Amino acid sequence: MRKHIITLCGLPGSGKSSTADKVAQALGYERFSGGDFMREVGRRRGLSIDQTNVAAIEEPSFDQEVDDAIRSAGERENLVIDSRTAFYFIPGSFKVFLKLDPRIAAERTFEQIKNEGRIAQDGGSLEEVYRKLLVRIHNERTRYKTKYGFDYLNETQFDLVINTADHPLEEVVKIILEKYKAWETN
Repeated sequence: MRKHIITLCGLPGSGKSSTADKVAQALGYERFSGGDFMREVGRRRGLSIDQTNVAAIEEPSFDQEVDDAIRSAGERENLVIDSRTAFYFIPGSFKVFLKLDPRIAAERTFEQIKNEGRIAQDGGSLEEVYRKLLVRIHNERTRYKTKYGFDYLNETQFDLVINTADHPLEEVVKIILEKYKAWETN
């Protein structure tokens, strides 16, 4: 059964949060961020995002708390969720994957750290951010494969895949809105 929910997945730095904000605003939908929720769980325990991702491997309570929040959010309608697992927990959603080369993702993240700061994440150099990004991707893929049996980077699981290096944010939002409207009517 199709739900009026858009789930956005992708690598760190691919633009999930910015895209989700703008899509939700354009549709007048609520917004839920699995990443923000996970960072909040880590912050409550005094951990950075890198430490949180490592701790999540060792402590199932991290994922359980986030999973429960995503499942609960998936019971609503008119919602945009950015999360690497929401597409799995909410199969009736319109599933979008934001694709981006990890090197470009690291460059974007490092620029944000330098210019604005990034909640619960730091990096003294582009190479450090890139290495941390690769570790994070590996840890998350391994964790989700082991725990749930899926690879979130398998693009065949999604209704729409967009390479965010090829399109500015406003264009990504426009593509999602057009494809979502078409998906709703089919």
